[in-house]
Amino acid sequence: MHLTVGSAPDSWGVWFGDDPRQTPWYRFLDEIAEAGYEWTELGPFGYLPTDPKILKQEIDKRGLKVTGSFVEGDLPNPDVSWPRIERQLRGWGEAFKLFDAKFLVLIQDCYTNLFNGQQIAPARLDDAAFARLVDTTHKVARIAREDYGLTLVFHPHAQTHIEYEDQVEQFLDATDPKLVSIVLDTGHHSYCGGDVVSFMRKHHARIPYLHLKSVDRAVRERVAAENIPFAEAVGQGMFVEPPKGVVDFAAFRDLLREIDYRGFGIVEQDMFPAPFDKPLPIAKRTRAYLREMGLG
Repeated sequence: MHLTVGSAPDSWGVWFGDDPRQTPWYRFLDEIAEAGYEWTELGPFGYLPTDPKILKQEIDKRGLKVTGSFVEGDLPNPDVSWPRIERQLRGWGEAFKLFDAKFLVLIQDCYTNLFNGQQIAPARLDDAAFARLVDTTHKVARIAREDYGLTLVFHPHAQTHIEYEDQVEQFLDATDPKLVSIVLDTGHHSYCGGDVVSFMRKHHARIPYLHLKSVDRAVRERVAAENIPFAEAVGQGMFVEPPKGVVDFAAFRDLLREIDYRGFGIVEQDMFPAPFDKPLPIAKRTRAYLREMGLG
C-alpha cells in the first residue's frame, strides 16, 4: 500500500469561492502546512488566488504540493449549467499544469437547497436525465484529459443524484472506465448508509482517489429520521474526527494493504461555517491519528 495523504479547504470550513464566514485563504495555507500535510486540494474555484503565478508562489513558499480540485454543476442540465462548469474547468486547468496536478473532482449539484432543505430537483433522475448526466461527465472528462492531462474522478455526494450505493454502481456501469473514475468519500458514503469497506473491495479498480472522514452515528440517525438538510446536518456535527465516527478505519486500512492500494487520501471534515480557531487543532489530531493507524 502507498497512500499519499493530504487535506483540503473543506476541513477549514470552506465551501464557496467567496464567503466572509470562511477562513481567509492565506490562513488556510499557513495552517494546513503547520498541521503536517504536504498535499492539498485547492477548494472551490475563486477561494484561493485565481492568477496561476500568484497561486504557485503562495503554494510553493509553504512547501505544499497540489493533487487537484473540484468542479461542480448541474450535470443533467448542461444547456443551463455548462458555462459555469467550463469556467471552473478552464480556470483550474492552467493552474494545474503549473503544479503537475493530476485529478479533477466532479460533483453534481444537490437536489435540495443546502440551507433550508427545499427540494429544487427530483431526488432520483429519470432515464433521460441520467443519460444527460453521464454525457456531461464524459464531456468534462475528455476536456480534462485532452487539454490538461487530468484524470476525472466523480464524487458521489450526499443529497445529489449519485449518493446511494445502487446509484454509484449504476453510474459506474454507465461510464467509460478509461475516462471516468470515482472518489470514494468515506464520510458521504457512510452518511448515505453505505459500507465503505465492502464497496472499496468491490470497486477499488475505479477508485484512485479517496476523501477520508467519518460521521457521527447518532446525528446520522436523527438526520435520516427528520429529513434534515445537508448544511444543517453539518452544523449539527454530522462529520467528526475519524476515531469518533462510524467508519472502521482499521478495517479500511487492512483492506488497502490487502489490495496494495496506491492513490491519494484527502482528509476532509465538512465544517461550515467554522470558527477560525477550530480547524487547526482538529487537523493536527487527524494527521497524527492517520499516522498512528499506518495510513499515509
